[in-house]
Amino acid sequence: MKKAIISVSNKEGVVEFARNLSELDYELYSTGGTLQAIEAGGVKVKSISELTQFDEIMDGRVKTLHPAVHGGILADRDKEEHIQQLKENEIDLIDMVVVNLYPFKETVANPNVTESDAIENIDIGGPTMLRAAAKNFKHVATVVDPSDYDEVIKRIKADQLDEAYRKSLMIKVFEHTNDYDHAIVNFFSGKREDLRYGENPQQAAYFVRQSNAANTIAGAKQLHGKQLSFNNIKDADSALSLVKKFNEPAAVAVKHMNPCGVGVGETINEAYERAYEADSQSIFGGIVALNRTVDQELAESLHSIFLEVVIAPDFTKEALDILQQKKNIRLLEIDMTINEDEEEFVSVSGGYLVQEKDHSSIGRDEMKVVTEAQPSEAQWDAMLLGWRVVAAVKSNAVILSNPRQTVGIGAGQMNRVGSAEIAIERAIDINEEVVMVSDGFFPMDDTVELAAKHGIKAIIQPGGSIKDQDSIDMANKHGIAMVTTGERHFKH
Repeated sequence: MKKAIISVSNKEGVVEFARNLSELDYELYSTGGTLQAIEAGGVKVKSISELTQFDEIMDGRVKTLHPAVHGGILADRDKEEHIQQLKENEIDLIDMVVVNLYPFKETVANPNVTESDAIENIDIGGPTMLRAAAKNFKHVATVVDPSDYDEVIKRIKADQLDEAYRKSLMIKVFEHTNDYDHAIVNFFSGKREDLRYGENPQQAAYFVRQSNAANTIAGAKQLHGKQLSFNNIKDADSALSLVKKFNEPAAVAVKHMNPCGVGVGETINEAYERAYEADSQSIFGGIVALNRTVDQELAESLHSIFLEVVIAPDFTKEALDILQQKKNIRLLEIDMTINEDEEEFVSVSGGYLVQEKDHSSIGRDEMKVVTEAQPSEAQWDAMLLGWRVVAAVKSNAVILSNPRQTVGIGAGQMNRVGSAEIAIERAIDINEEVVMVSDGFFPMDDTVELAAKHGIKAIIQPGGSIKDQDSIDMANKHGIAMVTTGERHFKH
């Protein structure tokens, strides 16, 4: 009578598979929860202890690590001495091993997993049996994937569980154990984390940590919520980089790698309200970064809408009690210190590009008023705020801001007028304090003319076009104050 050992973490279809094996005259041995599931299904099965004549010990850590198991699996049936040794030691041959492993990857995907939890989900007996059986595929069948159950039964019935097929099952085993071992290495080295998928579900992805610094996304302390996605990580990094540029209380909302609302205030609550008001539609489902502690009052505001991620240097206990009522929201605690030496990497076919991060923070004294009209103090404040924000917006970028918040953002258009039109169309308000901010120079005067048409009275832009004078003349014609910075903020 042939013998099969069945011990699976994923119990999908295992009872029916065991029933089919039993009907095909396989004697079944199993362990723990699998044994209980098979017995509950009315299938005759024996405990692995009946095979080993040794009880499970150490909370089940030692149950299949026994000569009666591995001798029966590893014996080369073409060698008479192996068969003789089995007889001498009263060990029976094992013909099939059906095993899939403890859910290590699923366990460590939980951001709140402890090292102790991870260790308990490192399977020892399972991989050992799988590798032993796979090594001896000429004589033993290994089944690691539940999707193979039907094919295995079909082949047994047709007497086609041949060596070529067993070899294909062997390959699956080593792929499975290799992936499992990589997951363990990545978790404990803290360097690589497999993600559910990339930008889209059809793209595989993982997160490689080059640093665990507390002022980075990689070193963030996740206080609550499910695993960060590929897009969450990118958007969160964008939000973090921008909010760090502000010394005063500031709030940044990001959607699809672009800020959709930025606000500053005397308090962080005031800053958030302004960021929210800047685009109350786009913030839904977005990322919010704050550079001050989140308290109960702010938590109540954040809790009132759907957000993917909230980033802050700290959360009060009362704030956590409120925000953690939503099980999926990710809460990240991050140091807001800027690392001036930080680099960013962009992959291209055949290599990657590396550059310093754009931490430029030129001040008012380094900027130049090039028009007859001079900016008001409120317009200067709006320009300085907007100049920090525009560096985080995809080029071509044109935004509108007042001294307290962004009021309209136009991003990623193929021409600058297009971005300006979007910013104006989306603007929540245009008044004497609102300024236009451009990440690149104006190659023609059409953007200035558009600004004038909508009542904008101040513009800040890099300058440097061979047609700068045309834009200056258009600004003078309409009484617009224009400031040039001498530097651009392209973001591709």
